[in-house]
Amino acid sequence: MAGMGRRLVTNPTLDLKHLKAAYGERVVLDDVSLELQAGEWFVLLGPNGCGKSTLLDCVVGRKRPAAGAVLIAGFSLEHDPFAAKLHLGYGCAPDALPLLLTVRQCLEIHAGAKRLPCIGDDLLGLADELRLTPYWESFVDTLSLGTRQKLAVLLALVGDPKLIVLDEAFNGLDPASAQILKRHLRSRLKESGATLLLATHSLDIVEHHADRAALLIEGRLQRVWESADLEGLRATGQRFDDELAAGLGYFK
Repeated sequence: MAGMGRRLVTNPTLDLKHLKAAYGERVVLDDVSLELQAGEWFVLLGPNGCGKSTLLDCVVGRKRPAAGAVLIAGFSLEHDPFAAKLHLGYGCAPDALPLLLTVRQCLEIHAGAKRLPCIGDDLLGLADELRLTPYWESFVDTLSLGTRQKLAVLLALVGDPKLIVLDEAFNGLDPASAQILKRHLRSRLKESGATLLLATHSLDIVEHHADRAALLIEGRLQRVWESADLEGLRATGQRFDDELAAGLGYFK
């Protein structure tokens, strides 16, 4: 498959080895192997029902794979889950946030789980930029979708994790907040060497922000675009949806 050549990766932040997942007899992921490096913005694409959310659930420990292994910063999620999750930041779906806690309580509980004495000035600054601070003592069940989305992303960033996992993190955000978040994530990857795994339907993010991208269809990685592939598309001004349509019939 084009774009799926071997890459030399040293100590990947995320290492998926022959991952398989199923719900009863229905196989959702079939032999998925992937390595993500420090400082990388990796986008996972795919149609509805292709297995993206299941893959993320396996990565963050919400679902146990039927076979294969997940290693985060070198730690096995199966055999050393606590160490692995100390290096993990996961932005859950906004509707999965605890409704009867305040914004402040959610952040403090996450900080405590990461053995941190406080939330951290960097996240307080980001919360202020995203205009989340006025909602600090508001209960989650009173927040709009966009405000919950901001909180979910902030929770994923608590403790400066090496691996940040986000699922459609820009849904519901106003354009200014989305731009602030994109800028913050890129800065964080560059300065701290964190790795971002983002599942999304937004081709704009691939065109303008991703270092690499992959297409998941029917539980298998059908194509991986390396950095050189994406840089080539940007240099020629080719739209990524044209690439998908021409090469894979994605929109058929």
